[in-house]
This record gives sequence, structure tokens and C-alpha cells, in this order.
Amino acid sequence: MYHEAFNMSENESSSLLETHPNSFVHLHLHTQYSLLDGAIRLKDLIPAAKEMGVPAIAQTDHGNMFGAIDFYKRCKSAGIKPILGSEIYFTPGSRFDRKSARRSARVSNQDEEESNHHIHHLILLAKNNIGYQNLCKLLSRAYLEGFYYKPRADIELLKEYSEGLICTTACLKGEVGYNFFTGQDEKAVRAIEKLQEVFGYEDFYLEIQENGIPEQADVNRKVLEYAKEKKVKVVATNDAHYMTPEDATAQEVLLCIQTGKSFADENRMKMTSQEFYYKSPEKMREQFHYAPEACDATLEIADKCNVELNWTDEQGNQIYHLPDYPIDTGETEDDYFRRMCKEGLEERFRGPHFTKLVSEDNWKAELEPKYWERLKYEVDMIIEMGFPGYFLIVADFIQWSKNNGIPVGPGRGSGAGSLAAYAMTITNIDPLPYNLLFERFINPERISMPDFDVDFCQAGRQRVIEYVTEKYGEEKVGQIITFGKLQAKAVVKDVSRVFDLSFAEANMLSKLIPDELGINLEKAIEMEPKIQELIDTDSKIRQIFTISRRLEGLYRHAGIHAAGVIITSKPLVEYCPLFKGAKGEKVVQFDKDFSEEIGLVKFDFLGLKTLTVIDYASKFVQRDHVKDFDIEEIDYEDKKVYDFIGDGNTIGVFQLESSGMIDLCKRIMPDSIDDITAINALYRPGPMGSGMHDQFVEIKHGRQKEHYAFEELRPLLKDTYGIIVYQEQVMNIARVLAGYTLGQADILRKAMGKKKIALIEEHREIFLKGAAERGFDVEKAGELYQLMASFAEYGFNKSHAVAYSYISFQTAFLKYYYPACFFAGLLSTELSNTDKVTVYINDAKNHGVEVLPPDVNESLWLFNVIGQNIRFGMGAIKNVGENAVEELVREREENGPFKGFIDFCTRVSLKIVNNRVIESLIKVGAFDECETKLNRKTMLENAELIVTYAKKLQHEKELGQVSLFDMGGSSSDDDGSNDPMKMLDIQITNDFDDREKLAYEAQLMGIYVSGHPLDRYSDIMGKLASMDIAAARDLTGGDKREMMLAGLISEKRDIMTKKGDRMCFAQLEDLSGKIECIVFPKVFAEFGELLSGDEPVLMSGNVNLAEEPRKFFPTNVKLLKDQAEDRVTSIRINVKMEELTETKLDRFKQVLLSYRGSVPAHVIFSANDGRARLPLGEDFLVNPTPQMAARVNELFNGNSVQFIVDGRVEDPAMQ
Repeated sequence: MYHEAFNMSENESSSLLETHPNSFVHLHLHTQYSLLDGAIRLKDLIPAAKEMGVPAIAQTDHGNMFGAIDFYKRCKSAGIKPILGSEIYFTPGSRFDRKSARRSARVSNQDEEESNHHIHHLILLAKNNIGYQNLCKLLSRAYLEGFYYKPRADIELLKEYSEGLICTTACLKGEVGYNFFTGQDEKAVRAIEKLQEVFGYEDFYLEIQENGIPEQADVNRKVLEYAKEKKVKVVATNDAHYMTPEDATAQEVLLCIQTGKSFADENRMKMTSQEFYYKSPEKMREQFHYAPEACDATLEIADKCNVELNWTDEQGNQIYHLPDYPIDTGETEDDYFRRMCKEGLEERFRGPHFTKLVSEDNWKAELEPKYWERLKYEVDMIIEMGFPGYFLIVADFIQWSKNNGIPVGPGRGSGAGSLAAYAMTITNIDPLPYNLLFERFINPERISMPDFDVDFCQAGRQRVIEYVTEKYGEEKVGQIITFGKLQAKAVVKDVSRVFDLSFAEANMLSKLIPDELGINLEKAIEMEPKIQELIDTDSKIRQIFTISRRLEGLYRHAGIHAAGVIITSKPLVEYCPLFKGAKGEKVVQFDKDFSEEIGLVKFDFLGLKTLTVIDYASKFVQRDHVKDFDIEEIDYEDKKVYDFIGDGNTIGVFQLESSGMIDLCKRIMPDSIDDITAINALYRPGPMGSGMHDQFVEIKHGRQKEHYAFEELRPLLKDTYGIIVYQEQVMNIARVLAGYTLGQADILRKAMGKKKIALIEEHREIFLKGAAERGFDVEKAGELYQLMASFAEYGFNKSHAVAYSYISFQTAFLKYYYPACFFAGLLSTELSNTDKVTVYINDAKNHGVEVLPPDVNESLWLFNVIGQNIRFGMGAIKNVGENAVEELVREREENGPFKGFIDFCTRVSLKIVNNRVIESLIKVGAFDECETKLNRKTMLENAELIVTYAKKLQHEKELGQVSLFDMGGSSSDDDGSNDPMKMLDIQITNDFDDREKLAYEAQLMGIYVSGHPLDRYSDIMGKLASMDIAAARDLTGGDKREMMLAGLISEKRDIMTKKGDRMCFAQLEDLSGKIECIVFPKVFAEFGELLSGDEPVLMSGNVNLAEEPRKFFPTNVKLLKDQAEDRVTSIRINVKMEELTETKLDRFKQVLLSYRGSVPAHVIFSANDGRARLPLGEDFLVNPTPQMAARVNELFNGNSVQFIVDGRVEDPAMQ
């Protein structure tokens, strides 16, 4: 229960006017929940109000109640009465109209029809709980029915929901104020009469403000005159938007961000004065000295407003609004739940997981009873706590998903520790072998709703939500709102734009802010000296950062929670207001924490990409290898798969693919799910920073001894070699040593994990006392408690780690046994991420899988498996839509492969497969395999002609005049009769060269597929660079690392700084991937001409490892070829004797003479009986350029040339 500072009814004798005669209550106020408008933070407002001694405050955010619960709780805690309200958007016409009012030259001449399309402001305040509910309903319908630019209510909604509401006429944008200030006094009077009729004399107030706007003074005069004449109540407000006058400029910038305007724009929306701040009661009374009754009216209204929100029962337990699960057997929910769990566990015992266990001699006598005992304990607890319905609802939509081909994860979070969940197939993890704790999921000593997080295949997640919506009713299912904040980077970017910095300059400023999770501007300035330097030297940058710091943390926009779905017993609007998502989704206006606070139950429907990978790969396995393959039934003790992981083959393997994870896998060499679970738990900053992972490795491999403070801990810690890795271990230690119940132990675990010092110290005494009572050494127990406290901070949820380790193993299994299927699934889910695609293609090659270019006869929308290789998916090609791919796949499946380009054009529907599609397919080589006569350039130059010809044939076929087959529609047909090439007079031209082909691939697919412009430089780049770009991106640590990278410059953007200096942003690309480069003015001035992208470069510089994604800051740039000439001391050319014909020998000699230089060359001849080295002597000294190497490599089919840099020879035998 919350502290109740006020609990008054309207009839109580002591009024606020009597107890606070000189006070004032702000009834028109905008907090951070008035997105990009209100700049009042609740954390600042409530303490200020308390300090001023005000008895109440109202929150009236624009068109919403996003912050109502947040506001209510904070006010109650501070002993201030919260008044819940909203400044709604009101249209005099119908909320269903979709018209905008025209801007007449003379506003006063607008006719009634035009006036009806205006959007006005109106303040509504809830008097009581009925009023609160009515306001929720009104705002919900304004969003769901009346949204047009803004969520609009009309007079019909006001009449329907007026009970329990007080109405005030708002600002100059209110219908009354607007018509008075535009000289339309009669309309203003009609508006007053209309509203007074709805809300009655007692609950309707005309609003006056003192804000320094000349028009406002005129409106105030008219309002007071009318009120005096008609005896209508008047209330004073200030339309507060910010806390202090000093915040006025920042709030105007906020409006500029909202409207996309520049601060220098004279026509931008602005407040026109600095009076819209949170003023003290004294200030307000002083400003309204001429109308004291208007200030008194604020206290009168505050007296009337007595909303009391209560979310707990008489025992103080949370009330949950969960629907009853529909049961058609006549059983109670509890009985049905108990039966489902019993039958489910029996079914599990018959499954593959238990085959080995059931055959054990001690199954019936020892093992099986443990399962029934654990299940009974869980079921009894779940029923006692009132949660069967929750389990049944989750089990139902999971089972529906599985029945409808939507993959579901094995478990996620602490729910994987429940045997009841396993029995009901909510999870697929048997918790007993892994010592997973039910109490980590549901704590019987602290009643709170369990929270299953469920992973679905990304592609099917929305279908599951649609199923739940249909089952429980559209009005009872909604998603949860989230609020995007003006975080450090975003606010600097936004404010920079408002002050007319170019996009590139704003980008440069925001990129100086380190990519640290949750970083604020104050910390960013400390961490990055360059920011402080700019602030000190540039007045505009100083202004940007000053305002950015004032706005930082305010809400920028509302969105939808990635996973959370609410299901309720009554329509959602009975509990809270609703918001309309961008795609029409019904969304709860309170975020997940405040939704749960009021008893709404959240179900997390998460989309996990890896499940899509597994599903797609499994379908290929079923198609090409094992028809009844089921990933759930693989052998999780397969030694070959563990060896594969231990060898570091985990690129693309779920959660094990970063360079640090690969290294840890190689060091640990896992041989069980337990080991993979530990790897997942250990590879985090806390354990890594404390050296836990090193200790684990050393003990596992016998180089250190296991240590147990007490022998009783061995069964609890043996799986992690005596190291406390998991939260569950902390809980079990407290149970075994100090006699804690697991519920109490969970409270201890939370206190330690969240560093609640007072609670930790309180439990220390309980722990030591319990240990002493059980005969344990108190001093050693104290040391252990301290160790537990330090490790609990890093401790990982074992239930979650085990569940995700199953997914890790499944992906490793697929990669080991079915690599082509695995990579097809993996690449299909990453089509839009070119960096990852590059890494995965390179890894596929390392595992014997070639990634073939797109092909009209073999490609699908996603990647396709062709034998041991995979064919690029056409969904990755720009301008090629899914409908076009469906059409060409349909045609080839129905009528056979395409015989050539012209055959393709005559057979597919050219209404669907249009010219842009065809041109893109040509450019990426999708016809290269089937087209034997026309090269890419010839096809592209003649595409329009051939398509016109094909359309004519298709039209004639429709008329029944010709058969396509009779026309000989293939350019690859050997029969010369009716040859379309001759008929169309197609002339063969020289094809694009390799560089042009690769450029088209990069342009249309984002990556190079058939080759890479840097292939010829690969050897020298490997010798001169300190690492490749993929390795640089994967480095771990928090320091700045010096390095040398080589590659091609692309996507370069030059900008001019305010000082007039040039700098640039660019991408550096090598064979492994890309990294962003930021070249500051000093470096740009010296090396800018080398950054054209025409030639590969070698860059020295540094990467800040604390930032994600990685950025490279060059300090020196050289052309790669110049460095090759300077540092290559010799070259080695490997030649097989059987390849060395007289013709080749002569061409080899000519190539060497074409690249005369000063570097000695050596030929290594190899044959069946060994190798021989031949120095070529001074007559064949060469210039060691990549071009020379490429010519020689071409001659001898492969990577024959090796550069020896700085005298280093990799093969000493050849010295």
C-alpha cells in the first residue's frame, strides 16, 4: 500500500483554502511525458513542489496519460496530492473526420465548417476513480478512433465520459482562447456554452494565464468580463513546460526537434516568452493579484480531485487481472492444471530424453520418485500462489506455435528451472540433471507473478500474437509502450541540427561520444578530451553541449516494447488508457514496469533469429539428407561436436562466435552441456575481470586443484570445479550451510546481486548464526559469505545459461554435420548485414562450402543448398522483390530450367519481373550459368530490345497465335532456325572487365561474391598489416589499441569544420570486412590525397576498444604499393614442375622483365621427389608490386607469389 497523504472526500469540512490559504496548485503542467514538448522531469518537479509546500499538483500531458502512475506514486511518496489529468486534443467537428483546417489570411473569416476541423486543447482533470476511468476511455478512443495528426476527442466523447471530470478551457490553443484572441467572440461564447452544458456549472472553469504574450492579456480581459457577467468560474494556470526560466531556450530547442525546424527559423513554433516555468505560489498570487479568486479556484479544484488508486488486496498482495483459461472439461482451473502436469511428465518419460534414464536399475526406486516429488512440490506451490492460469495460458500458445510450424526455444530465463514448465512443454529443459531451482523462478516467500520469456522464430512471432488476440479477444490483448530517450549521442545530433550544423558535422560530434552503454554527456566529456577541446574553442559547440545536457534523458518518442504483450480479464481500457502504434497496434499507455504495478500481466513474446537459422537449416537437412530429422532429438553427448567447438569452429554458433568466446572455447575444450553453460556464464565483464575464467580453465585441465571451503559444498560446486559461477549456487550454499529456505536464499541472492549493503549485512548475521547452529566453522563461513557476496555480483542465472547452451550445441551440431545447410540458414537471416555476411562467407569457405553467385535456375529468395555448396539468395539483390522471385521460381519448377536469357524473358511474366529486376539479375551474373552465347554486357545493352520482343511473343500467345516453343526462345539453342539473336540482330560486345563486374556486385548486393578487388593484394596485406579488420573489430578490452590496417577506402564523406578545416569519414575495407575511419583535420591535411579509394592503403592508427561498433582513427597513411617496395626484401615464387611448359617459361620471363626493380626473386620448384630453390640473380631483380604478383599468380593458377617482408621467412627450410 502506498502512503496516503490525502484521503478526503468532497464533503470534508476542512478545505485546502482553509489549510493553505495563500497557496496555489498548478493544474496545467507538462512533464517529460509530453514528448518533445514538456521539459519538466518528475524527479525535479516533486521535490521542488514539496519544498514550496504546495498541497497538490496536476499532470496534464498532451493527449496522453503516459506518466500517470509514475506521477501518482512519486506524489504519494512525497505527501502531495496527485491530480491526474490530460490536456486533450479536441475537435469541434467529428473525431472521424480526416480534414485539416485551412490557414485563412483572415482567421476571423473562417466559416463554421473550417472551424470544425481545427484541433484545440482542453484540460480534463479526474475528480475520482470514475473520472480516472472515463479519462482513460476517452483518451483511448481519441487514439484508436480519432487519430489524425493528433489523438482527437469530439463533443460526443466528452458527453459520454464527462462523469467524474473537471474541465478547464486551456491556453490560446483552446477553442475558447483561440476564438477570443482571433476576434471570433461569438464562437468563443458558443464554445463556452457547449462545454458548460457537458460539465455543468460546478466542474467547468474558464482558464486565464499570465505568460507575457500580448494576445493572452486581451483574452484574459474578455474571459473575466464574460465570467463576471455570466457567473462562470475562472481558474488561473501557468501552462508550465519547464522548471526554471533558464530552461526556456532548451525547451524551444525541444520544440524545434519535434517540428524539424531550425532555431534560426522565424516561423518555427515557439513559446514567445520565458514565463512557462514552474512558479511558486507566491509568484502566481502576485501575477494574478487582480483575480485572487482564480488562484483560490486552484485549491477548490484540488479539493474536488481525490483519485485513489489501489492495486493490492486487503492482505497487501498484488491484484492481477489475468483472464480465466477456458476449460471445457468441467474441471476447476487448479485440477486441470494438476492433471496437465501429471500427464505431461508421463509423456516426457516416454520421450527420447528419458530412454537412457528409464533403463537405469535405480529408475523406479530412486530416480523417478524424485521427479514426482519435485513436480508435486511445484504444482502445490503454483496452485497455492494462484498461478495455474498463467501456466495454462503460456502452455497453450506455445503448443499452438509448435502445432503450426513455428519454432519455439527450449527455454529462456529462470523459467527453465521449473519441472512443471518442462512437463507442460513450456520449456524443453529437464531441470533436475542441472540442479536448476524452481525458487529462482517463483519465490514462495515473495508473491509476484512468474514471468516466462518465450523465444519464437522471428518469422512466426507475429502469428502467435495474432492467435492470442483472437483467442482472448481483441479488446483484452495489447502490446506495451516504450519510450525512446534523448540519450547522449541522439541529443547531440538533434541539437546540432537545430543549430544548423551539417549532417556530417553533427555526425562527427555524436561519434566522438564513446559507445558505452548508458553513457551520459558528462562522462563522455571526461572520457574524450577532443569534446572538451571543441567546447573550449567553439562557441556554437559550447552552446550545443550546454543545451544538450539540459535535454539529455527526456523522452523523444513512444514505441512498442519488443516482446511484451498484455492479456487481461476485462477490456484493457478498464485498467489503463491505450495508445495507437504506427501500424495500428493497440498499445497500453504505461510502460512495462508501471503496467505490472497496476496488476497487468505481461507475456514476453521474443523473436530469436537463431531459431529461424535452425528451422531453415533443418528443412534443408530434411530435404537433402535425413527426411525425419528433428533437432530436438540429436545426441547432446556427441564428442565430435564438442571437439569441433573446442577447436574454435564457432563462428555463427549461437553465443559462441565472438573472438573472445572462440578463445575461451579453445581453452576450456568443453565436453558437456555443463561446460558450454559455464562458458556462457563466464564470458562476461565481471567474471573475466576477476579472473574466474582463467581459474576455471586451470582447474578443469588439472593445473590447479579444486578447493571447497566445506566438503558439503562439493555436490553444489563440482560442475564448476569449486568456483561459484551461478546464482543458483549462491542460493544452495545458503540452504546447505545456514539453513535458509530456497525462498529466503533467493532474497539473499537478489540483495547480493544488487549490492544492497544494508540487507547484505543483515543477512551476514543470519547466515553465520545458521552456519554455527549446523556446526560449521564460523570464521570460514564468514570468509565464504564474503566470497559469495563478491561472486553473486557476477553470478549468472544458470537456468537461462543451460537453455541457451542447448541452442549453442544445436547450431554447432548443424555446422559440423551439415555445414551447407547451416550456412544457408545463417546467411539467410543476415541478408541485410553485409559485415556479417562477409565473415560468414569466408568461414563457409574454411569449412568447404562455396557460396555461389545468384543463379536464375538455382537461387531462391533466401540462400539455397546445392550439393555441398550454397547459392546466393535473390532477396539480397537490390531492385529484386519477393514477387519477382516467386514468379521465376514458379516458372522453372513448372516448366523446367531456363535455357538462356531470351528463354527466361519469354517465359516469366514481365508484368512481375520488370526491366529493373532483369537488369539487376544481369549485373550480378544470375544468367552466367544458363546463358552460353551472351555475356553480361551484351545482355544489358540488349535487355530492352529482348524484353520488347518477349512481350510481343507473350501477347501473341495470349491471342493463341503462336507457341513460345515453336519460336525457339533460347539464345543457347544450337538450332539456327528461328534464332532470336539473328532475328533481333544482337551483336556480341566485349564483356565487362572483372573490376566492373565486382563493382556491380557490391552496388547491388552490398558485398563482393565472385571475387574481391583486393584478392591480388592478399599476401602483401597479410604481411604488412598487424591484423585484418574482422580481428580488429573483435578485440576485447577497454583501452585504445595501436594497429596497422590495410585495405581500400570507400564511402568517403568530406566535411568542413567550423574552423574551416577539412576532415572526413570513410570505410576501410579488406577481405574480412569493413571498419569506419574518422580522419581528423591534421591527418587529413597531410594524407587526404591518398584517400581517394583508387589504390589500397596501409594505415597506422588506433581503435578505442571501449566503443561499439569499433572505429579506426588513422594517424598515418601510405599507399600499399609504396610500402611493398620499401619493405619487401625478396619474393618467393612457388612453381610445380609439371606446370612449367616452354611457353609458360617464356611468359614468366616477360612478366619479370616488365617489373624490373631492385628486389631479388627466388623460384621454389616442387615435384614428387621434393623441392629445390633457384635464385634468379641480378638479371631478374623485380619491383614487388601486387600487380606483378597478380600477373605471376594468373600464370601459375593460384597464390604462387609470396612476399618476404623485412627479411622474415616463414619457411626456414627454404632460406
